[in-house]
Amino acid sequence: MHTTEQAMHMDREKLLKTAASREDEWDVIVIGGGATGLGAALEAASRDYDTLLLEQHDFAKGTSSRSTKLVHGGVRYLQQGNVRLVREALRERGLLHRNAPHLVHNLSFIVPIYDWWEGPFYGIGLKIYDKMAGRLGLGTSRYLSREETLEHIPTLEPEGLDGGVIYHDAQFDDARLAVNLLQTLHEQGGTGLNYMEVTGLLKEDGVVRGVRALDHESGRDYEFHAKVTVNATGIFTDTIRRMDNPQATPMIRTSQGVHLVLDDSFQPGESAIMVPRTSDGRVLFAVPWYGRILVGTTDTPVEGPSLEPRALKEEVEFLLSHAAQYLTRDPGPGDVLSVFAGIRPLVSEGDDEDTSAISRDHTLISSPSGLVTITGGKWTTYRLMGEDTIDEAERIGNLEGRRSVSEGLKIHGWMHPDTVDLEAPYAEYGSDAQALRQLASRHVWGEPLHPSLPYTAAHVVWAVRQEMARSVEDVLARRTRALVLDARASMEMADEVAALLAAELGRTADWAEAQAQSYRKLAGEYLLV
Repeated sequence: MHTTEQAMHMDREKLLKTAASREDEWDVIVIGGGATGLGAALEAASRDYDTLLLEQHDFAKGTSSRSTKLVHGGVRYLQQGNVRLVREALRERGLLHRNAPHLVHNLSFIVPIYDWWEGPFYGIGLKIYDKMAGRLGLGTSRYLSREETLEHIPTLEPEGLDGGVIYHDAQFDDARLAVNLLQTLHEQGGTGLNYMEVTGLLKEDGVVRGVRALDHESGRDYEFHAKVTVNATGIFTDTIRRMDNPQATPMIRTSQGVHLVLDDSFQPGESAIMVPRTSDGRVLFAVPWYGRILVGTTDTPVEGPSLEPRALKEEVEFLLSHAAQYLTRDPGPGDVLSVFAGIRPLVSEGDDEDTSAISRDHTLISSPSGLVTITGGKWTTYRLMGEDTIDEAERIGNLEGRRSVSEGLKIHGWMHPDTVDLEAPYAEYGSDAQALRQLASRHVWGEPLHPSLPYTAAHVVWAVRQEMARSVEDVLARRTRALVLDARASMEMADEVAALLAAELGRTADWAEAQAQSYRKLAGEYLLV
């Protein structure tokens, strides 16, 4: 694992130049740089295939940075009786906890009990959940008295509270994991490029043999040839499928999930609240994360994909009123530090002519022209989706079959679980934290750029040098989580971040000003008042 400041300089210009001048075709091209695409590309590269990943915007720009930040088996799937899905997800949760301990942590959840029958009902269900996790379990569930429940969550509505059930799941930082997967991809010999939009598929005799892509930074078009091309574009799945076959039947239904971010005075303590069934049958979470509380999530059908989805008024009202129902202090719009929306790609049905290999909660299909599409699923099972996808890609692209090694592959930043200190500065960088601390002290870059957030100039410079950040948004939305933790504070940091970026990337003062302005406009949309 790399710990020096020179760790693994991911230089986008150099990477693009090398990829463009390559004469041999790639073994695998993956379209899409979210959880699914990164998982598939890392799977291919770790099997020693020449792998290129192309992302139209920034890594995890879409749904993959907008999750509830949980790595979980899915208690609600257990309620639906989908045992196989839960068992699979629990196993993947355990593997991810083992392979990225700097980012994936055990979190206790409290199910508050307000009706006598709920205790035994949820208690028994969660015992089954524990059992299914087996030796990869994170802790045992048990029944809590009313007093114990309030000890864990002092601000829980006490009226009518009978007690609670405590169980364990894992929590993570989704966008940081995406960046670490990108770094691991490069360490395994693969190449990942952001701001490269696939605009068409290359075909020979009706067979997909690569892609045409537009570099959004230079405006230039490129062609990349490959034995097999994977469509892992989440909510944009059908866009790529239509490049392959304009008549393709749509297979994605889009549904929006919204989260509100509050400060942790609304729910002090280290446990999350999980309400398995709200008045309209949804699951509600109130989860502590980086010193804030995330309240979510909604499930609203929306029209088609969008890179910057917006919360609807009724979704915000739903979350505020339900938070008020379970917390002693009722949050209002003015208490919301940030509101973010993510769109889930729900699979309806594939094309009749496609060969379907449907399994678990993700769908894998190969079209007659050899385009492999993977969609559905969730962060927890990203590795398994990648494994299934590359098994299929081997078959479609006539690649020699190679064994998957990703189950035991340590993700960039890995450090021994016993040495992980969540309170240390730069803790979420794992084994890179030391290099960040050196960078901060050497250049006097260790002071927070804003009193409400922990982020320093070292975070910004590291993001550019080591993590392929190209814009103020990349830095404040995904390399750090400033936008989500406090949208207004992040807007106040924009000028300083833009100046640091301009210096690192060799850009002009005008560029920096335009960047800061465009970021403030975007971040303004994350505020309610």
